Amino acid sequence: MLRLIQIALVSIIAFIWHSAEADIGLKCIATSNLPVVDGKSDDDIWKNIEPISTRDSVAGIDYEIQCAYGKTQVFMLVKFPDADENRQHKRLSWKADEARYIVDTQREDTLVLKWNMEPFITDISISADEVYKADVWYWKSVRTDHAGFADDKLHIYSDQPLTKGSRVLSKLGRRFYLRRKSDDGRSAYKSRSPAGFEEQHLTGYEFREPQGSRADVRAKGQWSNGWWTIEFARDLKTGNADDVQLVTSRRYQFGVSRYEIAGRKPNPKLQVPLYGSGEIGENIFLVFDQN
Repeated sequence: MLRLIQIALVSIIAFIWHSAEADIGLKCIATSNLPVVDGKSDDDIWKNIEPISTRDSVAGIDYEIQCAYGKTQVFMLVKFPDADENRQHKRLSWKADEARYIVDTQREDTLVLKWNMEPFITDISISADEVYKADVWYWKSVRTDHAGFADDKLHIYSDQPLTKGSRVLSKLGRRFYLRRKSDDGRSAYKSRSPAGFEEQHLTGYEFREPQGSRADVRAKGQWSNGWWTIEFARDLKTGNADDVQLVTSRRYQFGVSRYEIAGRKPNPKLQVPLYGSGEIGENIFLVFDQN
């Protein structure tokens, strides 16, 4: 009986959640004039597509989003306001009295597109009351932008404990677990661990070209006059099980976040206090224009 009541409550919450959210439609325009993925909006195709606007309640900002697609690829352009350009991440600073490097408080600017991988509409927030998987395109101004990619990841949201999973609470106060898993392949960066003093400040990473499924999403960002412009590109179908496969006859649910979606609390000691506290805002439904 208790289980039936829980299921009924979850169904009611899901219905209220979806009904309360205003569905935002993003039309993806067919084109043979493919944009260059350089973080600029000066390509002809972007000049001729009307952007939509969506709200990020955590960051307190609105995004402008556009979408175009060719025979095999999809392209997205996202703009959002940011007073400062943060191009440092976990810089290493030498602490002479301890003869070691410590991690500084700098955090890079980021942008997340989170795609529902379930065959039905569902809550893909990290306070959902149902399990799900989501494909995550995670652009990082330091760790991935140098190579012209976004990190390709997978969110696994479960009501059972997960290896390397973080515990979160759902809207109904139930215990869930979020695992942020990297796609198969090699990342665009590797952490550094200097054995001894080299210089006062060091970058905390070695940079390299990503490989495998982790290199599915190309992305490049440019900051200018208080705005970031981020361009994404990916094959419609990657053939990888850890990716959402895009078919132009269907619509796809996704959300956007200014910050890493990790379930962390704000940290006022960081240069970017809300780093790791991100969450998707409004539901967006991508529809491919067939004209």
